[in-house]
Parts: sequence; structure tokens; C-alpha cells
Amino acid sequence: MPLHSIINHNLTTQIYVWKIEETFEDLFDEVALNDVNLIRLNTMKSEQHQRGFLSVRKLLQESGLTDFDLHYTQDGKPYLKNGKFISISHSHEFSAIIISEQAVGIDLEIQKEKALKIASRFMDISHLENLSQTDKIKKATIVWGIKETIFKIKNEKGISFPNHIFESEFSLSDQKATAQLRFDNLIEDFNIHFEEIEDYILVYAFQA
Repeated sequence: MPLHSIINHNLTTQIYVWKIEETFEDLFDEVALNDVNLIRLNTMKSEQHQRGFLSVRKLLQESGLTDFDLHYTQDGKPYLKNGKFISISHSHEFSAIIISEQAVGIDLEIQKEKALKIASRFMDISHLENLSQTDKIKKATIVWGIKETIFKIKNEKGISFPNHIFESEFSLSDQKATAQLRFDNLIEDFNIHFEEIEDYILVYAFQA
């Protein structure tokens, strides 16, 4: 079944993960879209992007919601009409949503060597010392996810991954980390959780 997993982080936070195996037609037949999102779907040029978009609507159904409960701000940040927080991510074969009573961000990334090649552009590369090549790729992917999740929570123009978001040192076995956003004369702390799902890294964050 394409519903890969449901992660109950706590009583008020659930993560839903979908493995995208269906055709576009099968997914489209199983969801109902509001008019705005139907237009949005039809403007997408990539079928992979369309399938990711539709699989997110399948995850909404798994959580007891529908596309009609999901809205977007002018800046593109998703929100729910019931007042709960939501964050969305999809990458290649997987999609994920997190729903919580706290402000949250989620990111799903496939592990690729590219993350390591560009690591110096977005992270403290000293955090990759004394790791195998495989673990360096894994950790660089996690750090990218950390920065993506914090950016999704704040959703403010001008935030720079290397200049404003700083991850604390962590071990891969910890499955959690902390990070700080230093931006606009404020310092804000975030609690991070991460885990592997097949060849992907799932990261989600809460503002501390």
C-alpha cells in the first residue's frame, strides 16, 4: 500500500508518508481538488511533480482532511482552516506532510552526492569531519533538511542558509539536533528530528 508510514511524534503532531507508486490517472481519480488547486495541477509541466502534488492530497485524506481544508498564503505557505499547522514536502518517490498544534516544518530529500559537493555553500563543513563518504552525504542531506524546515516555518524573505541558520553539532545516531536562526536582530532556537526512509532523509522541526 502506498501509505508508507504514520509517525506519531506526540499527541498533537503526526507525520504521514506516502510512497508514490500510482499513475497520475489513478491518483487523480482518488482525490477531489478545489478549483484553485485543479488549475494549479494543470499548469504543472512535470508529471512527477503532478503525482507528488496528488499524493499529498492522498495524505490529507489519511489524516481525515481533504484538499478543501488546505489553503495557501500569498507567499505560498500552506495552512489549514482548522487552525492547525501543516508543512508539506515531496521528492521523487515519496511525499510527506506533518500536522501539529505547534509551528512545524518538514523536508524530505533523496540522499545524493550533490549535497556533499555543495555542502560548503550552506553548512559548517567541520561537522563532516571523521565520517565515511556515505555518512558525509547523509549528514549533509540532514543539514540541508534542517535549513529547509526552519525556512519553511519562518517563511521570510532574505533568510540565507549559510548566513542565518546554524546547526549545532550532532551525531547521526542521535536522530535529533538543535539549530538557531539569527536573523533580523533576533535569535530563535529550533528542535530538529530526522530519520532515514529507504534512500531518503526525513527532517522535521519545531520552534523551541
